[in-house]
Amino acid sequence: MTTTVHGYPRIGPDRELKRACEAYWAGRSSAAELDAVGARLRRAAWEAYSEAGIDEMPSNTFSYYDHMLDTAVLFGAVPTRFGRPEEAEDRATELDRYFAMARGVQETAPLEMTKWFDTNYHYLVPELSPHTAFRLAGAKPLSEFTQAKGLGYLTRPVVVGPVTFLLLSKPAAGAPEGWNPLELLDGLLPAYAELLRRLRAAGAEHVQLDEPVLATDRGRAAVGEFERAYRVLGQEKDRPQITVGTYFGPIGTEALEAFKRTGAERIALDLVAGPDTAEELAAVSGLGDKTLLAGVVDGRNVWRTDVRAALSRLTPLMGLAREVVVNTSCSLLHVPVDLDAETGMDPALRARLAFARQKLDEVALLGRALSDPDGAAADLERARADLPEPEGFRNAQVRARLQSLGAEGEQRLREGRWNSEGEPQYLPTTTIGSFPQTEEIRKARAEHRTGAIGEEEYEARMRGEIDKVIALQEDIGLDVLVHGEPERNDMVQYFAERLGGYTTTAKGWVQSYGSRCVRPPILFGDVHRPEPMTVKWATYAQSRTSKPVKGMLTGPVTMLAWSFVRDDQPLADTARQVALALRDEVADLEREGIRHIQVDEAALRELLPLRASERQEYLDWAVGSFRLATSGVGERTLIHTHMCYSEFGEIVGAIEALGADVTSVEAARSHMELVDDLDRSGYRRGIGPGVYDIHSPRVPSAEEIESALRTALRAVDPARLWVNPDCGLKTRGYAEIEPALRNMVQAARRVRADLAG
Repeated sequence: MTTTVHGYPRIGPDRELKRACEAYWAGRSSAAELDAVGARLRRAAWEAYSEAGIDEMPSNTFSYYDHMLDTAVLFGAVPTRFGRPEEAEDRATELDRYFAMARGVQETAPLEMTKWFDTNYHYLVPELSPHTAFRLAGAKPLSEFTQAKGLGYLTRPVVVGPVTFLLLSKPAAGAPEGWNPLELLDGLLPAYAELLRRLRAAGAEHVQLDEPVLATDRGRAAVGEFERAYRVLGQEKDRPQITVGTYFGPIGTEALEAFKRTGAERIALDLVAGPDTAEELAAVSGLGDKTLLAGVVDGRNVWRTDVRAALSRLTPLMGLAREVVVNTSCSLLHVPVDLDAETGMDPALRARLAFARQKLDEVALLGRALSDPDGAAADLERARADLPEPEGFRNAQVRARLQSLGAEGEQRLREGRWNSEGEPQYLPTTTIGSFPQTEEIRKARAEHRTGAIGEEEYEARMRGEIDKVIALQEDIGLDVLVHGEPERNDMVQYFAERLGGYTTTAKGWVQSYGSRCVRPPILFGDVHRPEPMTVKWATYAQSRTSKPVKGMLTGPVTMLAWSFVRDDQPLADTARQVALALRDEVADLEREGIRHIQVDEAALRELLPLRASERQEYLDWAVGSFRLATSGVGERTLIHTHMCYSEFGEIVGAIEALGADVTSVEAARSHMELVDDLDRSGYRRGIGPGVYDIHSPRVPSAEEIESALRTALRAVDPARLWVNPDCGLKTRGYAEIEPALRNMVQAARRVRADLAG
């Protein structure tokens, strides 16, 4: 019984990748220095696999920014606006083009960014057209395989598969209406075949082509193309054995039958997100002479694997394939690096957890348990030991309150409210919430955390920052202001630190996109609010201006999506607990005179199940939890919400059902494509499609923003259109955001004047 994993976190235990990339972007380090950091991080991952006893190690799972972007560059799918690579260009030029595609530069907009399936990881969306000509233009998988081989590790290179790559790409501007990038499949396969030949020549025995799109409806509709692709690649003579990597859900019997008819030798299946996979395998009479990589260790959550349950899943699979390999359910990219760094955590809770490094040990243990049950008996017994419940796991008061509440509070759905007295009739301007987190802010928080400054001094510094942010917004001319959130380290972690039932980590960093890392809290018990969390900051900000200030909260679905959530009860029950705590906060804000309250549901689309048949149940409880949190306010209070990078067309009805008066959404990188979804759906609530991409350092001109607003007005009544960036400004600097916001206000005033005249 052999063992493997899909991949390992890229960022390093102390976010070394983040610091190295940001130093390179700032001009403080060279391309050679950045590459040296990358080489060290890759080596550390292979060493971790070796120490844990993982038999088959992956490579090419490292990325400076994103694996979909890597694949686009690998096969020459670089939009012409970024220039064409030259034969002998230097490494810095190559890196600068790569990062320009990811982040943009002042004169060039980046690729669109959206969520990787139903995770909080963001990928860059390749732009393709009928004229895209693929070729093997890069050598990244080969160079990383060669690095590992030089260190004594024979690895399995991992590359995004051709069907997933095409289905997750988008038609470039100018592509014919209705054209599907999947039509390029036959032109893409020769480039993959060339890659396979080169890897085999370098000594690779296995290669993994990831096709997670098979877990979605789109992927299942493309099973014919999937089969054709792997028949073609399987016919290559001088190639490694091909593993088809799938994860995030079951792929269905039709795809399994199609796989069996291809020349690919192995398939990885997710038995955590797809617990019925064993039944599907039995339904197709197993895999015959092909190998199964069985994903029984959860790559997306931090709870320790129940080895008894995992072994019970593995045992029936033994007769359904030539060989069964113990695997993680997906890449460990989605969990923190090492639990050993969490020395200050409650031991009872810590004993229940496993981060990436510990999950390697779990995979290895399961492999030993199946290969040598007697030799692994002692380790298995320790892993099976019953654990005490951590303090705060159960709260009888929370459960009783929810039970007595029933469905009350989920009926608020009023019509026609999208601005308040004193605001412009057309196109009121605002921001999403956060302002730049300066070095001074981070220093104050660090000093407060370590006790170097007391509570009084810390609050004085935060109030001083709020004063600056309010004054700046008034000077810029924004209509509805925010306090800037200087006291918040993260939009989820801040609340998790103040809610019962949550705990936070010291170094539990996870990559969100590029150099952006978050520390997802751990929701382990019943959730409740011991005391108000935001009221003093919102009311202080409101006291500094006559303009309205928004209260800022994170919604129940997003609190779940961006946390590691307990797995012992339905998500819907946990969401209602969070909603009830937020309901109390909303009531306190309104009681103190805050008339705009934003409850962000940035992740509403993110948690949408990959299969349409499962979505309505999710949307019912997701919408219900938002309504529970917000429906207690009076008619004079406007409820806002915000949603981040997502395709919104599928959930416009659910967005309307939330009952929010104003919804702000990402729209800048997608060039206002959202407005067509709104137009088709008949959406009739306040909407703020983002006109300024804050994930790029470029500053949009007033003319560019004005054009975006006029595009939005094709589908949105001007009385319902709000003007805002597409996300919070936390990660940007004042040198970028101040001119951008001034341009935004100027553009809004121009369009507003035309509407009024």
